[in-house]
Amino acid sequence: MAGIGVSSGLLFSKSLPSLHCRCRVLTGPVSHLKLSTGGLVEELENRNRRYTIATTTILEKDSISGLKTKNFSRRNTKSSESDPQVIAKLYAIMEAVANRVEMHRNLGEQRDNWNHLVLSSINAMALAAATMAGLASSTTAAAGASLVALKLSSTMLYVAATGLLVVMNKIQPSQLAEEQRNATRLFKQIHGQIQTTLSVGKPDINDVNEAMDKVLALDKAYPLPLLGAMIEKFPSKVEPARWWPEQRRKRGFGGKIDGKNGWNRKLEEEMRQVVGVLEKKDLAEYIRLGSKALKLNKVLAISGPIITVLGALGSTFVGTTHCSWPVMMGVMAGAMATVVNSVQHGGQVGMVFEMYRGNAGFFTLIAESIMANMDEKDVERRENGEILEMKVALQLGRSRSELKHLAASSTRNSEAIEEFASKLF
Repeated sequence: MAGIGVSSGLLFSKSLPSLHCRCRVLTGPVSHLKLSTGGLVEELENRNRRYTIATTTILEKDSISGLKTKNFSRRNTKSSESDPQVIAKLYAIMEAVANRVEMHRNLGEQRDNWNHLVLSSINAMALAAATMAGLASSTTAAAGASLVALKLSSTMLYVAATGLLVVMNKIQPSQLAEEQRNATRLFKQIHGQIQTTLSVGKPDINDVNEAMDKVLALDKAYPLPLLGAMIEKFPSKVEPARWWPEQRRKRGFGGKIDGKNGWNRKLEEEMRQVVGVLEKKDLAEYIRLGSKALKLNKVLAISGPIITVLGALGSTFVGTTHCSWPVMMGVMAGAMATVVNSVQHGGQVGMVFEMYRGNAGFFTLIAESIMANMDEKDVERRENGEILEMKVALQLGRSRSELKHLAASSTRNSEAIEEFASKLF
């Protein structure tokens, strides 16, 4: 019996680490063994107890570590997502921008209608006044009432045409319409940029501040009201239009650039040459054309009211003297005023001046964007060099190879640059 008990105990001790349930089954028979086997059974039960506790502890640790891993992954996922408040602010800015697009479009159409309607009215009044002055000169002195009526009517029409011309030349409806068209296009551009940021990038508070600055700068560049905030139509000096916020610049990067973020020394030199061509050729050319358009507009704006005033004086003196100069002034002034008004407002000289000013601003923006990137000290914080090169090439109507050729040709002929940077306009 002792041999059987010992062998059963040894068999039980070998099977215990693998199966806990067998321990429960075998403890019953083993308890009826002699006292010499009791110590072995107690030792086996103690080992079983320690094994169960250790297994439970390991499982608890594994479950806790699994929970920690899940929580850590959730925190990482949450941190990688964009701030909902930032997204809400960007959508609010998008709504405001869309509203501004509609307002500027409506005002642009309204002011373009002003230009056509007021021009037609002024020309009709000038021609009617000239006709009445001619009829008054052919009326005999005996028909005094008819003569006075024609003279007064002609004079009043000339005076009314003069007043309308002064107001029209002051506000320049064709230029106002061009300003609103530019504002509509630029606000649409901002709207598209915000959409791209929301779709592709991970927006943060810096994107919100940048969008706000762009909207406010554009509001200042192209105001909606006429009184008090209207852009000066006859400035003393022609300057490019500016509709973007000030860009903060840092000291130029003086270290070595080893192709980081798409940048290298060759690309930097290429961009500098492009900026040089923009400033020396394109920007200077449109400033020159803008100055000529401004001078022509000033001459026409002064000539129109003077001619109609002379017509009013001629009509007043028709029939009071035997000289022909009152009739000549009364009739010819109407014809000349119609020609001058048609050239100025029908030809939309103010719109041409604003177009030249806007084109100069476009080239200034490209040059400032390039220099702002190259003046950034940290290369990794710049816009990607290849993407910037592609954007500049598209803005100038060129391919990347043509842009490189332009930079190379300007390097060879730095003194006399014949080619313009832009092929669009």
